[in-house]
Amino acid sequence: MKIKITLFAGLLFCTYSFAQQKDSIKSAEKLSEVVVTGQLEPQSIKKSVFNVRVISKEDIKQLAANNLADVLNQYLNITIRNSGSDGRSTVSMFGLDSQYFKILVDNIPLVSDTGMGTNVDLTQVNLDDVERIEIIEGSMGVTHGANAVTGILNIITKKGGNHKWDISATVQEETVGNEYSFSDKGRHIQSAKIGHNFNNNWFVNVGGNHNNFEGFYDNMKGKDHYATDGLRGYSWLPKEQWVGNAMLGYQKNSFKIFYKFDYYGENVDYYSPILVPQDNYPFPETYFTRDKRYITNRFYHHLNANGKVFSKLNYNVSISHQKQERDAELFDYQMETQKESNNNRFTYQSKEVFYSTGALSNFFNNKKVDFQLGYEITNENGFYSSAAGTFLDNQLQSKDVRKRLENYDIFTVAEISLTDKFSIRPGLRYSFQSAFENQYASSLGLRYLFKKGLEARASLGKSYRTPNFDELYTYFVDSNHNVQGNPNLVPENSTSYEVSFKRTCSFDSGAQIANNLAVTFLDVNDRIDMVLVELPGKYQYININKYKMWNISTTEQYAYKNWNVKVGAALVGISQKLDLAQLNISSDDKFLYSLQLNSSVSYNIPKWNTLLALYYKYNGQQQQFAAGTDENGKAKFYLNEIKPYSWMDASARKTFFNNKFEVTVGARNLFNITSVQITQGNGGASGGAHGSGSSELMLAYGRSYFLKLTYNLNFN
Repeated sequence: MKIKITLFAGLLFCTYSFAQQKDSIKSAEKLSEVVVTGQLEPQSIKKSVFNVRVISKEDIKQLAANNLADVLNQYLNITIRNSGSDGRSTVSMFGLDSQYFKILVDNIPLVSDTGMGTNVDLTQVNLDDVERIEIIEGSMGVTHGANAVTGILNIITKKGGNHKWDISATVQEETVGNEYSFSDKGRHIQSAKIGHNFNNNWFVNVGGNHNNFEGFYDNMKGKDHYATDGLRGYSWLPKEQWVGNAMLGYQKNSFKIFYKFDYYGENVDYYSPILVPQDNYPFPETYFTRDKRYITNRFYHHLNANGKVFSKLNYNVSISHQKQERDAELFDYQMETQKESNNNRFTYQSKEVFYSTGALSNFFNNKKVDFQLGYEITNENGFYSSAAGTFLDNQLQSKDVRKRLENYDIFTVAEISLTDKFSIRPGLRYSFQSAFENQYASSLGLRYLFKKGLEARASLGKSYRTPNFDELYTYFVDSNHNVQGNPNLVPENSTSYEVSFKRTCSFDSGAQIANNLAVTFLDVNDRIDMVLVELPGKYQYININKYKMWNISTTEQYAYKNWNVKVGAALVGISQKLDLAQLNISSDDKFLYSLQLNSSVSYNIPKWNTLLALYYKYNGQQQQFAAGTDENGKAKFYLNEIKPYSWMDASARKTFFNNKFEVTVGARNLFNITSVQITQGNGGASGGAHGSGSSELMLAYGRSYFLKLTYNLNFN
């Protein structure tokens, strides 16, 4: 690890030295790259006090990404957690899970099973109508409220088009590991979009997408495997998704308004490996299985208006209504006839959210001072059926859980340019909570522009995370499990510090070099963890963990003629302190370190209208203390380790017929990663009660290949 860090630090030092020795250096402001996330109004990325990372639609196209999980695998400080058992993919940043990272669509938090903008299944976020993705690392609690602790990701959707008619259709075929067929193996995607500008004021966009993931067999034999050998079913469950969206917009002068509707539907099928015999004497014995189907439906409405009031003040107001329902359908599957019977479908989880946010800015006729006053309203209605068997209300298992969580927030942000080079940005939010004590968030951002294009930024942020539905109300107790929620949980509080330096330089030769160095420290108090509170094996969510993290990351980008090269590195140190007074044990709070490296190389061949790209990411060893029992049955902490692994993707994209027809071919996961080993200390949390061991963490389904065909028909 030390060798890799030294080499990369040397590369960074040499790059800066080389850039500073050239008299022909010119600062490149990249004014065309405009960002909106966390800003008082849209502005160039250089003017932003925040260190904003942008994923362009070209990056998305080059990866042939259909959902958010396809994109984020290659980015520093971000780890994707996949689960073949339920088909979900979630994001982890700085070692903290998806409860601390907020995902938004046009600044509206996306509803999920247990959160609002958090714990989002990345495979359920379609990217067909995305213009770009903006990521800000660190605390964003002032502008984006609860749970924006490690950062936010804002998906900016396409609004309007460049032509009177924009029409496109896409077909994508992809292998799942080495498995593929047109009928029952692989991944099959179809999508279509139509955009129409009626005139200079009105526009409409309509689109749809169908994604059929046929599951990953691996060593399993599928749903019609007729044997009592335990091999019926799939290693990764089959999943079928439908997406529909529409947007209607109007703009005139400074006034803009749009209404956006999204529908998402998903079926996930579980096929039991256990065949149940039926006695048909005197005829031969027959078999059936008890299978399940999980059905998700999500409806998303968003109305946004922005413009000027009193010919001076800028306003931006959004109103959103979202509803997500998850149904379970239990049925018997007759193996001989391949027919379902005794189907029983019920809604076991739902969430309905009313959300609104808005802000006024531009209070002063002074370009050096700006001020924003805003509000946020969130009203969540959550439901979990007692038929799900994992939730409890008022200690009565026979009751359903119905809970309402509300918050009413006000926030204010000022942006002050003390000079043309030096800006400061203080902010404050106060949140009135229905289920917890009222919370607040604060921040202070600084930006200074040095000579020769060097930009320096610093920020301090205090934020909070509120407990989610699972942590408050989970109850899962049987002969093998005892996991209980805790309605007495309190919100977590966090403080983050970040310093970053950025420089973009251009040379007379046409070459460009961009450098970005950031150092971050995060301190989380009262962190919620599921911990062992009683022997044997009773776990409960408790505010018990102290969490500290520091991160140093750097990215370098080189562009010359048709070449574009990016390299990056991030070193993360994590310290956690768990003090289980009930069991009279404490964990070690020393810092545990993990290294990530990434790089990408692309080459454009104008003569052939072809772009070649290669992406690589190294995920270093990860360590974490976990509670378990020793050989005598006594509670003890052990150090678990996830072994390092690497990920590589490659693609080639070529256009034909004046860019009307586009072909993308490539491969994901070239190193054929399927799982990574977890080594556990003696009696570790998942290593058993009386022995050391190791297990496998499933990451992917191996190397896969894709072919994507897109036809664009644009005319005026």
